[in-house]
Amino acid sequence: MTMFTHDVLVVGGGLAGLRAALEASKNCDTVLVSKVHPLRSHSVAAQGGINAALSSDDSWEKHAYDTVKGSDYLADQDAVELLCREAPARIIEMEHFGTLFSRTGEGRIAQRPFGGAEFPRTCYAADRTGHNLLHALYEQVLRRGIKIYEEWLIVSLAVEDQRCIGAVGYHIPSGEVAGFKAKATILATGGYGRIYQKSTNALINTGHGCAIAYYAGAPLEDMEFVQFHPTTLYGTNILITEGARGEGGYLLNSSGERFMRRYAREQMELAPRDIVARALETEIKEGRGFEGGYVRLDLRHLGEEKIVERLPGIRQIALDFAGIDPVKEPIPVQPGQHYSMGGIASSKTGETPLMGLYAAGECACVSVHGANRLGGNSLLETLVFGKLAGEHAARQVKTLEHGSEAILEEALGQRKEKIKALLEKNGEESVAAMREEMRKIMTEKVGIFREEKELSEALQEVRELKKRYKNLALKNKGGVFNYELVNALELEGMLNLAEVISLCALNRRESRGSHYRTDYPNRDDANWLRHTIAHYSPEAPKLSYKSVAITKYPPEERIY
Repeated sequence: MTMFTHDVLVVGGGLAGLRAALEASKNCDTVLVSKVHPLRSHSVAAQGGINAALSSDDSWEKHAYDTVKGSDYLADQDAVELLCREAPARIIEMEHFGTLFSRTGEGRIAQRPFGGAEFPRTCYAADRTGHNLLHALYEQVLRRGIKIYEEWLIVSLAVEDQRCIGAVGYHIPSGEVAGFKAKATILATGGYGRIYQKSTNALINTGHGCAIAYYAGAPLEDMEFVQFHPTTLYGTNILITEGARGEGGYLLNSSGERFMRRYAREQMELAPRDIVARALETEIKEGRGFEGGYVRLDLRHLGEEKIVERLPGIRQIALDFAGIDPVKEPIPVQPGQHYSMGGIASSKTGETPLMGLYAAGECACVSVHGANRLGGNSLLETLVFGKLAGEHAARQVKTLEHGSEAILEEALGQRKEKIKALLEKNGEESVAAMREEMRKIMTEKVGIFREEKELSEALQEVRELKKRYKNLALKNKGGVFNYELVNALELEGMLNLAEVISLCALNRRESRGSHYRTDYPNRDDANWLRHTIAHYSPEAPKLSYKSVAITKYPPEERIY
C-alpha cells in the first residue's frame, strides 16, 4: 500500500488552502493535496473584491458592525472582530506578494461600495479579484517549494481515538488509492453549491470536504443558511459581480422600474444579498420580470470607459455567453445559489471538535457570516482564517507523534473495497440522473423561499435518493480518469449534505438572513438566536444547538 507521510496535510488548492500551506510550511513539513490544479480552484472565479477598513474615515469596528448586521445577528461577534481587525494586514500582505490591486488617482488601493456596507471598503482588481489573489498566492507557494499532489480526491479521513491521523486519497489520473499520514489535516475544500441546479459555483464545488469531515465525526454548523446571489447571468448562472452594482448599476423590472426602492429604500441595489435576491425572486414570481424569469441589470449610464476599466470581465462574459454588450444593452440576470454560510464547525484558529482536524474557507463555519454573508468578506475569510489554521496546526504538530499506521491502512483498505464494489455493481441507477434529481429538489423546495410542506417533501425525497444510491451502476469500469466514479463518490456526500440542509431548514421555524420561511416570516431571537449543529449517524442527522457569541452588538431590527 502506498503511504505518504508529512506533518501537515492541507486539502484544497484555493485561497484558504494555499494560505494555510504557506503559513504551516514556515515551521514544519507541509504538503497540499488538490482535486484540480490550484489555479483551477473556485477562488479564481471571485470577481468583485475583498473587504478591509483602509480609509481614514473607516474602522475595523464599523466593518465588524456591518458584518454582524448583515449576518442578521447570527455571526459569532468575537470571530467577526478578529476577521475585521486582521483585514488591513492581509490586504497589505497580498499587495507585497504581488497582487495588482486597482488604484486611485493618488496611487492608493481603490475601494468600491458593496452591499450592506456603510463605507466603500471593498478593495478590488478590476472585476477579477479572486484571479489576481490566487495567482499571487500560488506563486508564493511555488517560491516556498511546497509539494503539491495534484488531481487527488481525498475520499475519507482516518480517525484514531477521536483524533484525525491522516486521510485516504484517490488519484484521478491513475486510479491509485493511497494513504496520507499526517499529524494535522486542514480541510480547505470550498462550498457545496453544486447540490443546486442554478449555481454560480464551479462543477468541483460538491461539498466533499464537508461530507468526509461529517462522516469522520466533525459536526456541521448552520447548514440551513445557503446564499443566493441576486445577479447571475440568465441561462447559464455565471456570476455577475456585485461590483457592477457597486459601480452604479441599476436593477430594472419589465416596466423599466428600479424596483429595489420597494425593498431597501436607502441602499437600493446595494442592500445585502439576501434582501436583493428575495426582491428579484418576488418581482419575477409576481409577473414583473421578463418572460423566462429574469430582470435586467443596466450599466449603460456608466459609459464605455468606466465599464472597460472597472468591469472588463463582466463585459466579456455578457458578450461571450449572452451575445450582449453591456455598453449598449442591459444584462439579463436572475438569482442563483452562490455561497455556503454553513460548514464544518470550527474555532477561530480552524480547530474542529475532532483533534488534529482543521477547516478554513468556505467549507468551514467559524461563524463570521451567520445567516447571510456580505460581499467582499469571503475572500477575506480565506486569507485570515487560512493563515490562522496553518499557524495553529504547525504549532500543534510539534507536540504530537504520528498516529497508528495500522488504522490508516485499515481505512485505506476499506476505501479500496468500496471503490471496487462501486465499479463492479450492476444496478439500475444512473449517477447523472440521480444528481440532477437531487438538484431539482433542492432548487424547487429548499431555495430562496421555503415553507414546511415543501421542506418536508424535500427531506423525504432526498432520503429516498439515498436509498436508491445503493443501486448505482457505473458504465465506466476503468481506472484512468474515471470521472463517473469520482462523481459517484461525491454524490454520496452531496446527498448527505442535502439531507442535513433540508432537515435544518425544516427545524428552524423563523426567517433570518438567507433562510426565509413564508410560514414563519419574522426573525425570532427568543427561540432561534442560536446555531444549528448536525452530527452524523447512519440513521439520520442528530441536531443540537449552541448560543451565538455576542460581544458589543446586541441584536436590533435590520433595516437598509
